[in-house]
Amino acid sequence: MRLLAFSDVHRDSRQAARLAEMAEEADVVIGAGDFASQHRGLGDVIDMLVVIEKPTVLVPGNSETDEELREACGGWRAATVLHGDGTDIDGVYFFGLGGGVPPTPWPWSFDLTEEEADEKLTDLPEGGVLVVHSPPRGHLDRSFGIHLGSKAIRSAIEEKRPKLAVFGHIHSAAGKESELGETRLVNAGPDGLFLDLD
Repeated sequence: MRLLAFSDVHRDSRQAARLAEMAEEADVVIGAGDFASQHRGLGDVIDMLVVIEKPTVLVPGNSETDEELREACGGWRAATVLHGDGTDIDGVYFFGLGGGVPPTPWPWSFDLTEEEADEKLTDLPEGGVLVVHSPPRGHLDRSFGIHLGSKAIRSAIEEKRPKLAVFGHIHSAAGKESELGETRLVNAGPDGLFLDLD
């Protein structure tokens, strides 16, 4: 299964249109949040992506809520918005959780506490694909010299061992990879990356 993964487009309609073209080369598309910027421009980006006909899994970032994303994707038949739930695509289970975890310092941000994230990750099955907006603590999560990742997401990965975890949020780590146990970790970034899933 060939995946196209991206995150943090932040109102860049031109880049969203490029990603829609790239999607023709993928089996499944993953959008790991932050389509908007501070809740603005979400519809413009989704309007560029809605032409994607391949199965698409999206999670909200901290720049849009899950309700806003579900509403914006209402007419996009190929898209499934996940936030504390999952979906099966051709025998591969994708589980998603959006938002900033732990909470960011910005009052406009869509955030979850570590406890809320932990609760929403309870149903993550073993061995699937995890799509989150925030990185796991200690992996591709350094910004301003400190680790900003989530302990709850890290614990869920350590316990359930997904094959792949895709996220964004930390712009300085865009396009980079790491590993946590058996799990491949990818900060997708706005340029989009093709990933092969065995």
